Amino acid sequence: MLQMLNGRRVATMTLGCKVNQYETDSMLDLLQKEGCVNVPFTEEADIYIVNTCSVTNMAERKSRQMLHRAKKRSPESVVVACGCYVQSDTEKLKEDIACDLLIGNDRKHEVAWILSEYLAKREKGGGKEHETYLTDVSLATDYEAMHLDKPKEHTRAYLKVQDGCNSFCTYCIIPYARGRERSRKLSDVKYEAAKLAMSGIREIILTGINVSAYRDGENTLIDLIETVCGINGIERVRMSSVNPRVVTPEFVKRVSACPNFSPHFHLSLQSACDDTLRRMNRRYTVEEYKKAVRLLRETYDRPAITTDVIVGFPGETEEEFETTVKNLEELSLYEMHVFKYSPRRGTVAEKLPDQIPDAVKDERSDRLLAMTAKQKTAFEAGFSGETADVLVEEVVKEADGWVMRGHTDRYILCDIPCESREAGEAQVNRMVPHKLD
Repeated sequence: MLQMLNGRRVATMTLGCKVNQYETDSMLDLLQKEGCVNVPFTEEADIYIVNTCSVTNMAERKSRQMLHRAKKRSPESVVVACGCYVQSDTEKLKEDIACDLLIGNDRKHEVAWILSEYLAKREKGGGKEHETYLTDVSLATDYEAMHLDKPKEHTRAYLKVQDGCNSFCTYCIIPYARGRERSRKLSDVKYEAAKLAMSGIREIILTGINVSAYRDGENTLIDLIETVCGINGIERVRMSSVNPRVVTPEFVKRVSACPNFSPHFHLSLQSACDDTLRRMNRRYTVEEYKKAVRLLRETYDRPAITTDVIVGFPGETEEEFETTVKNLEELSLYEMHVFKYSPRRGTVAEKLPDQIPDAVKDERSDRLLAMTAKQKTAFEAGFSGETADVLVEEVVKEADGWVMRGHTDRYILCDIPCESREAGEAQVNRMVPHKLD
């Protein structure tokens, strides 16, 4: 039945996190092995797959927009909605005329079989307006077996190692959309990382819903990092967001002994005020966060430390916000991703008293954005005149000519002038020494 897929044009769109990007790449990889041809989402296709996000109401709205855009572009196509929005609000999407197939979390690995079955029914004149493939992720105990031989990018790859979350932060719907924490077998991670290296991937980013919770038997996150760093051909390893409590003296001692692990750490924060953190149900304090940052800076030469911050969380007083500002100035991180709190249906925070007006959120966001721009400039200026290896990811035409674009190990974005597009493309997927300015 899988021959139904041969020659079909498939386009994908990913919304949300790096885990979603990995899962989209994995689904596309599966479909290409069955003969599908990948085309851009902006073109006509036989199959559109929108990997949805449910982290905010805005993310859900964007997900619906992409589904409708696909159906409008190719009315006879099969439009697939999959992922967290499908899992968290199935009934609403069942009523959406833009969707043909709904695939929840823990069923994405079956995408080739599901599509083949649907196409066979359609050819026979059968099938419903909506076919739904869902499991109750709250009961899931096994890691969903998804694999990736070759990602869409040619230089770096996300590698999913964990799913689910047990934290239940008061603003977050993800534990309901993804289920409880479960981890991938270390041997499976090692096998996939080795295959990615053989395909030419130079950099791997370890990702998951809560990477900090990774555990396979006695193996924890640091064992995972050491294993991936030890694979031939992998020149850089990074990880996605981690809890500051992971950063212990033992962890830092072992991770710093891995020469190809990049000194770039994205430590979750959300607020730099303990009272706000308690209302968020974040299970660390600002002092614990500062301790983790000090430990990294004592171990590494100018590590790039980045974070996420939510402003305007319910009940955040002016005094609490000023505490956050003071602590963030003291921390002086490389970069902050600043988000204005948006109520999410179905979460505890949606019903908390003292919701903050949008105008106040805007003002607080502007202050932190100005702060992070200044801190980022200062951090990058500290490397001026030094030479760093840049992994060239793409070649781009700028006003004054062609440039090779890529990142250093500290994730500093660099443009390196080149004579022509051809000369630049010859350096893609290579480490190029570059004097920073």
